[in-house]
Parts: sequence; C-alpha cells; structure tokens
Amino acid sequence: MKELFPLKQVKGFAFSMILTGMALVVLYFKLSFVAGMTILLITAFIQAGLQLVVFMHAGETKDKGAIYTNIYYALAIALVTVFGTLLCMIWGYA
Repeated sequence: MKELFPLKQVKGFAFSMILTGMALVVLYFKLSFVAGMTILLITAFIQAGLQLVVFMHAGETKDKGAIYTNIYYALAIALVTVFGTLLCMIWGYA
C-alpha cells in the first residue's frame, strides 16, 4: 500500500502551500518594495523549480540532461531579454 500513496506529490503540495504563505507575508505585513519583491522573486523561482521537478516529473526520464539543459537555456534567454530591455529602456544605453 505504501507504493500506491503519492508521498512525493503530497510533500510537494505542502511545500508549495508554505511558499505561497511566505509570499502572502508581503501583503499582510506591508513590507517595503525591495523586501517584498525579494521575497516574491525568491519564492516564485523556488516554486517554479518545485513544480517542474515534482509535478511535471522533469527528472524522471532517461533524457533528463536534455530537459534540464533546455530549462537552463530558456532561463538564460529570459534573463538576457529582461536585462537587455532594462538596459535599453530604463538605464539609457542604446
């Protein structure tokens, strides 16, 4: 019976709820912008990683190296896009 109970998914769900609660701290305690954004970004990235590994089973196939390489590549492209936009539009470098 122990093999049939999805313990990994239940733990992942509980940790997701804890991360969501940590993000709600920003709303209830009316933290400053910098502190609030720091908490939100950290919890968002941890929760995204948790979703990929636990619920989307990213590491359970034999080609998990390719899957993680694609994730790192997508993250790099997203960061270049965001910081490139900030560089051009806000910081004035064109």
